[in-house]
Amino acid sequence: MKFPVFFFSHGSPMFAVEHNEWTDAWATAMAKFPVPLAILAVSAHWETAIPSLTGSAAPETIHDFYGFPPELYRLQYPAKGNPGLAADIAKTLHDTGIKAVVDEDRGIDHGAWVPLRWMYPNADIPVIELSVQPRMDGAHHIKLGRALQLLREQGVLVVGSGHMTHNLRDYMYGVEDARPAKAFRNWTRDRIMRGAVDDLAGWTKAPHAMQAHPTPDHFLPLLVAVGAAGEDYTARQLCDGYTGRVLAMDSFIFE
Repeated sequence: MKFPVFFFSHGSPMFAVEHNEWTDAWATAMAKFPVPLAILAVSAHWETAIPSLTGSAAPETIHDFYGFPPELYRLQYPAKGNPGLAADIAKTLHDTGIKAVVDEDRGIDHGAWVPLRWMYPNADIPVIELSVQPRMDGAHHIKLGRALQLLREQGVLVVGSGHMTHNLRDYMYGVEDARPAKAFRNWTRDRIMRGAVDDLAGWTKAPHAMQAHPTPDHFLPLLVAVGAAGEDYTARQLCDGYTGRVLAMDSFIFE
């Protein structure tokens, strides 16, 4: 079968231990699908100059956040890696004209393991993480996703983890006007649902794009997911809503 592609707005690291409407949606996301052979997680929290893949057989759980309760730093997501598959994916990217490398030391950051902890709490499926390239444009990330399409027919689940909107300054300081975040969210959702991939690739021209994403890192996993979904995808909203009024929590499943 051909596995779906997911995009998650992954929320706070606290979501690793909090039951809410979003974590409940993640927990039931794979209910109608078989168990994948491996997971390829594209995380906003790994930024590199060129696409990089984790190549460790036992990747560490990275706690890449500060100022949270001690319990959060004790959490582990001890999924195995798959060095052979990582090397195969790197070769696939090379064959499509995308230079890529395998990093044998890098672990799995919270952008990946927070949602996966709800989807697969036993951590019994190998996980490979793929980085994003903030210095490269939307078209690059769509192309990157396109190169991953065949993995879906090989038992690999592709997951993008970022955020529909991600202005932490507005979130932390409680900005009163949430209209810019909502306008960007609505524009993006409309383009996703009707398959306007060229518009998404040029997302920086969207209404209030720079306020919704002062840096591009959390939007780029969505573009990789859209690319991996293929040209004739069907998108379904998995969950939505906001946290802190301006962080849109939209998540999607592409089939």
